[in-house]
Amino acid sequence: MRGVSKMRVYVAGGSGELGRRLVPRLLERGHQVTATVRTPGRADAVRAAGAEPVVVDGLDAAAVREAVDRAAPDVIVHQMTALSAKPDFKHFDRWFAVTNRLRTEGTRHLLAAAEAAGVGRFVAQSFTGWNNARTGGPVKTEQDPLDSEPAKWQRESSAAIRFVEQAVTTAPLDGIALRYGLFYGPGASQSMVEVIRKRQFPLVGDGGGVWSWIHLDDAAAATVAALERGRAGVYNIVDDEPAAVSEWLPYLAESVGAKRPMRVPAWVARLLAGTAMVQWCTQARGASNLKAKHDLDWQPVWSSWRDGFRHALIEQPPTAEYGRDR
Repeated sequence: MRGVSKMRVYVAGGSGELGRRLVPRLLERGHQVTATVRTPGRADAVRAAGAEPVVVDGLDAAAVREAVDRAAPDVIVHQMTALSAKPDFKHFDRWFAVTNRLRTEGTRHLLAAAEAAGVGRFVAQSFTGWNNARTGGPVKTEQDPLDSEPAKWQRESSAAIRFVEQAVTTAPLDGIALRYGLFYGPGASQSMVEVIRKRQFPLVGDGGGVWSWIHLDDAAAATVAALERGRAGVYNIVDDEPAAVSEWLPYLAESVGAKRPMRVPAWVARLLAGTAMVQWCTQARGASNLKAKHDLDWQPVWSSWRDGFRHALIEQPPTAEYGRDR
């Protein structure tokens, strides 16, 4: 921790899946943290962790500006999402409707508040996965294009991701967009594990779509690294092993004691789950983490989903060494 400048950090979305992992790490690093929550009932947990909670609607421009002005942060971390509803891959944009607003309207409100308060750095959540271009090699870097022709029911979600990245990285401050892979770990895996145990997540077609995963704790560690020493731009935050669905899905089923996933033709899956899910399972491209590892001096503890699925899927990590500062 020697040499780290202590900062005032405003975490928008402090009670979300990643926010709950991020706030304690920031406090451990000596930073002063203000964390937003959507409901008063979540404020006590934030306060108990040692941060200052503030109840604010991320879509309320006036409230956001007032909260940021009061916190007077050096850095804003944008982790606002709203995905508590049951997954609906067939109507993806409807499922992501509020999150898309938080990535567009919410981002605009936070950036405006940042400019008014003289904030010097802004770190925002983005995503890498189904939105990568479905052409070329199986693993993409930050320089590779995003999908220019997303499935019909993912167009709004794709546009929202593009918006947050462009808005943040072109703003008049140090803007960083972190493209996280698929989250897993305690608090993020239970719904998928339940679906797999019920054999409701089949192997679609050849299962050739490549996915990149990241454990929540590794994502939080990368976010701290970006906040403290990242350069303006985009970073993929994923583990070291992008993998085809045909590889990771049976392994995950075995890891949780479930039967092997059923295989269904792509046309059947398209009728049941929609085009977006079929494309993700058969054509998706993974992501490289080399830039983040080099520029941020960051290394995921769970470098492979294989170990992560076996040992850190729905239980806490086995030792206190997990997530130590690097």
